[in-house]
Amino acid sequence: MIKVTDLKKTYPGKVPVHALKGVSFEIPSGQFVAIMGPSGSGKSTLLHQLALLDEPTSGQILLDGVDTAGLTQRKAADFRLRHLGYVFQEYALIPELNAIENAFLPLMLLGMKRKEFIRVSTELMGKVGLSNRLHHLISELSGGEQQRVAIARALVNRSKILFADEPCANLDTENKGIVLRLLRKLCNDLGQTILMVTHEPEQREFADRVLWFRDGLLVKEESIDKAVQEDALHNGFRTDVSSNPDYLKDT
Repeated sequence: MIKVTDLKKTYPGKVPVHALKGVSFEIPSGQFVAIMGPSGSGKSTLLHQLALLDEPTSGQILLDGVDTAGLTQRKAADFRLRHLGYVFQEYALIPELNAIENAFLPLMLLGMKRKEFIRVSTELMGKVGLSNRLHHLISELSGGEQQRVAIARALVNRSKILFADEPCANLDTENKGIVLRLLRKLCNDLGQTILMVTHEPEQREFADRVLWFRDGLLVKEESIDKAVQEDALHNGFRTDVSSNPDYLKDT
């Protein structure tokens, strides 16, 4: 589903910042991948390149076999709308709209008929546990509920890849568990491909695989045992997990 080859990103200036220094990896369809590392390691920069929110300096990104370097700005925007979903730290919902209106907005932009986009979005809102909150304004929802609306919006177009940038950063422990269990279930039940940036080590228990970054480089890959995933899914994540491995700690 994702193939990255020698990806580099440099931000120009008096002192150029080499945010990514030649990164290569592949992610198959249906895998839940956590991107981790200390602050400034290149995690969010990587996500922005893969999600077509920024352009790399060099290297190749293939998304479902499509070479994104060959996309014009208009074609990239259309590709994002049709094939990618995004969940942000700050939810990025429209406060004037209610929950289901926020969820079905991408389908309106795609030109789907009203009866159909209401049916599709209502079904998906049920999958994220918000069937009884469809017509509530965003201000009437908790942080966890708002993030679940954002997840529904990200998936309503049947996105092939879901990008989540620190999706639990503004949530309390209970709601973090709710959102993480939801992401795990989406991967298990729907075969959803998910890339999640996080700085909290315990959250990796929900993923299939972890890509550890430091100083713009992929320095380690970690596979998560299925038993650990199942325990996290049914019992919630542990809060006593130590911080990043020693070689990844900030100095």
